Amino acid sequence: MSRVLVVGATGMIGSRIAADLAARGDEVTVMSRRGPSDRDPSAVAGMPRLIGDYTETESAPVALEGFDAIVFSAGNDIRHVPAEQEDADFWERTQSGGVPRFAALAKAAGVSRFVEIGSYYHQLHPEWAERIPYVAARRDADDGARALSGDGFSAITLNPPSIVGADERGLRRFARMVAWVRGEVEDPALVAPPGGTNYMSVRSLSQAVQGALDSGAAGHAYLVGDRNLTYREYFQLLAEAAGSRHVIEERDEEHPFQPDRFIVQGRGAVIAFEPDADETAVLGYDRDDVERALAEIVAGVDARP
Repeated sequence: MSRVLVVGATGMIGSRIAADLAARGDEVTVMSRRGPSDRDPSAVAGMPRLIGDYTETESAPVALEGFDAIVFSAGNDIRHVPAEQEDADFWERTQSGGVPRFAALAKAAGVSRFVEIGSYYHQLHPEWAERIPYVAARRDADDGARALSGDGFSAITLNPPSIVGADERGLRRFARMVAWVRGEVEDPALVAPPGGTNYMSVRSLSQAVQGALDSGAAGHAYLVGDRNLTYREYFQLLAEAAGSRHVIEERDEEHPFQPDRFIVQGRGAVIAFEPDADETAVLGYDRDDVERALAEIVAGVDARP
């Protein structure tokens, strides 16, 4: 049994990781900027909590002492900031500078393993960092944290694609999408923008985190993923999971469920890759899990009062 701190555990990804680590017998503490509330995912209700903000530059390592490992799943991305607030200072604080500074605190506190949940863009397309500040910030956060490996400290990054899963708040958002693919709402039209990406279930990512904690190589960045799908194919899989016979068409226009700002590669472009088989075996995560995850989401939506 290890003492593990999960940073960002009130989010969809972090809460699943925390719950799965606790289920396998680890002693899990969650870290968040606020105390427990009814907004928290039920998966972390009652777990010990450390109140703190990883971006605080004056933090002392003493708060992190006693933990064997930290799973960092709090890194902000473009979905977490309005366009007008997205600037160099924001990305330095939350990514390029903030994450390595927090990892350095962990190392100073005697934490032995630090697993960061990053993002796939810079590992697949490093050239994008030259023109997209968000990608550059993710790259710098990844590189900066892993560079601290040594002297008993192992920093490891998992760089996943789009994650399929939902906590209670996520189910509220998915409820409209499920109604949409069932044809129960008139707007928007049953279409998808061109382009696509790789998708991975939150369960598979959580399994990869466990593998990284147990067997990940110090200083290594793992590109993890599962299914390559166009956006039309993804929406169609959701329709099928919802029992809908509607066919999703492709149309070259912005879509409210996949806004252009969230398509980092640009509308119409496709990000596709196959994760390394040997690395997948080391991390021990399931493949072909996207359809199951979508079915789980639909079941959750339908079970809501």
